[in-house]
Amino acid sequence: MRKILIVFLWLAGQTVGQAQKTNFSYLDVFKVQHASDPQISPDGNWVVYRKMGFDIMKDRAKGNLWMLKTDGSQHQKLTSREVNESGPRWSPSGDRIAFSSNTEEGSEIFIYWVNTGKVAKLSQLPYSPSSLAWSPNGEQLAFSMNVQKAPPVLAKMPKKPKGATWADAPRITDRVYHEADGRGYIKPGFNHIFVISATGGSPRQLTSGNWHHRGTLSWSKDGERIYFSANRIPDWEYQFRNSEVYSVEVGSGVINVLTDRNGPDYNPQVSPDGKFIAYLGFEDKTQAYQVRKIQLMNADGSGKRTISNALDRSISNISWDAKSGGLYFNYDDKGNGKIGYVPLSGKITKIADNRGGTTLGRPYGSGTYSVAKNGTIAYTHSRPNYPAEVAIVRPKQKNPIMITALNKSLLDYKSLGKVDEVWYTSSFDGRKIQGWVVYPPNYDATKKYPFMVENHGGPILNYGDRFSMEMQLYAAAGYIVFYPNARGSTSYGEEFGNLLFNNYPGQDYDDTMDGVDHCIQMGIAHEDQLFVTGGSAGGIMAAWMIGKNNRFEAAVVAKPVMNWISKTLVADNYFGYANSRYPGQPWENFEGYWKFSPLSLVGTIETPTMVMVGMNDLRTPPSEAKQLYHALKLRKKETVLVEIPGASHGIASKPSNLITKIAHTIAWFDTYRTDKKNEKE
Repeated sequence: MRKILIVFLWLAGQTVGQAQKTNFSYLDVFKVQHASDPQISPDGNWVVYRKMGFDIMKDRAKGNLWMLKTDGSQHQKLTSREVNESGPRWSPSGDRIAFSSNTEEGSEIFIYWVNTGKVAKLSQLPYSPSSLAWSPNGEQLAFSMNVQKAPPVLAKMPKKPKGATWADAPRITDRVYHEADGRGYIKPGFNHIFVISATGGSPRQLTSGNWHHRGTLSWSKDGERIYFSANRIPDWEYQFRNSEVYSVEVGSGVINVLTDRNGPDYNPQVSPDGKFIAYLGFEDKTQAYQVRKIQLMNADGSGKRTISNALDRSISNISWDAKSGGLYFNYDDKGNGKIGYVPLSGKITKIADNRGGTTLGRPYGSGTYSVAKNGTIAYTHSRPNYPAEVAIVRPKQKNPIMITALNKSLLDYKSLGKVDEVWYTSSFDGRKIQGWVVYPPNYDATKKYPFMVENHGGPILNYGDRFSMEMQLYAAAGYIVFYPNARGSTSYGEEFGNLLFNNYPGQDYDDTMDGVDHCIQMGIAHEDQLFVTGGSAGGIMAAWMIGKNNRFEAAVVAKPVMNWISKTLVADNYFGYANSRYPGQPWENFEGYWKFSPLSLVGTIETPTMVMVGMNDLRTPPSEAKQLYHALKLRKKETVLVEIPGASHGIASKPSNLITKIAHTIAWFDTYRTDKKNEKE
């Protein structure tokens, strides 16, 4: 009898445990946390990182600095301050941490003393600092900061009467790049390099002139020079892809240029022994996609060579090993974030997988790492069932050790959709195409589910096997979600990514539809329950797909480009399309631009379509979305326009807007679901 009772109690406990698990829901968005920018101490014993979350009352992201030992113990908040903190950087000796943080006057530089736990504000700056970098002796910090410049004045206004209320002064610019999505109007001014004593005082400006000096800063071994990237040529605004590596003498401000080729050369890193400078870049061939490679030169700029030719993947975030024998770096391979290592001889070694998890909306490549003097690496680790956690990989260690579990109390009690990788063959040229399928929680293979295609943006980007709140919420609503990396996606090499040059949309459409057909053959998709969506480049593809066929029950086209002629000349990055996307400017290649515009297919669209856009979108302006909506209304097709107030191109940058996007997409699709129709009947 006692055994029966024990078994009964165990079963009851199991039932309660299962019952406690619920599907991922909208308000869970505000509960998700993730790690960002993990910085390991020089001795490899501690990690400081930015713990990111969302403020449900203020509807925004927030981040504070936390630290813990590399064995996972002594997990603690760095300071008692409840404001945003970011950009932590260890001093060379590991006794201090410099970081940026909000104050009532704006962002400032702070110092944390490791031994005492004391914190002090170091600066009083007019604008926010970035790119903090310690001098080798730990006595100074270099940083970049904007210096305002007076706008060009075209007219002198009469003085208004005392107490009068007149309209605001006009915005006046003569810059090529004068507005940025998510930021708005760019006030006149340029970023310059400054140094400040590590004990405080007045910052000293090192650079000058009408050029931007920003990005990674790297000190020479003797502390006499700072290496940086900029574009200081006379025609810099029109040669916008170009940049060179420079040095500036800390004492005199004298600037020397070390590179001179056409293309981006940036992210300089001085080797610990001071002999070499590594940097990233490529010779610009003016095409849609070009792989970034590790370049190497002597400290005086001589002896330039490429050392990462063995890897046909774009590289980012390079860091020297302690002995100046090689460099660590980020790269993506087939939709998965990696950390690699290359010695000066050029042989590539993979160090770690699954770097990512810091773009929570959709499963894009992301994440960072840092390396200690002993070769221990701290990095952001993610899988489809959790966002970025801090992981540690020690030298000669194959498997990472997870040292944080920020979402254990949330995700342990959630039933998430299972994510499977799929490969299939392109019907156009036989290429192998990769994608992922997300199944609804508690998926039952005997049941029929609606099938949603979710196209990624870019298009020169990649989705992968990373955590995604959007995919999980679609799955929780009962949809099987398919997200492919069609040709043009990154992480498959330069040739694959560049297949969209003067061919976009092109056979990436075939790749996506081949994926749909593959899933139908698998038995997880059904011809009468197909849905399609996507944002930005994904919105372009969604519009193109419903213009090319009528197989989908409904579509949600989010923040699309509908007309390349109009978009190219009104977007914030209007100067960046000609010749790298399509030959010539729109007025030089009118037929070519129109040929690839989804608006050219609008006369064939029969699919019920929701059109969605942020009202402050400067990348794919609302006028693009309205062209699709207005055309469908004039054709008397089922359509609705959703305009999201205050949202820029990154609609999901505010948590509530992410929810708005997903909720409206699901509501539209549910209207055309067979099972939902049957329930209503």
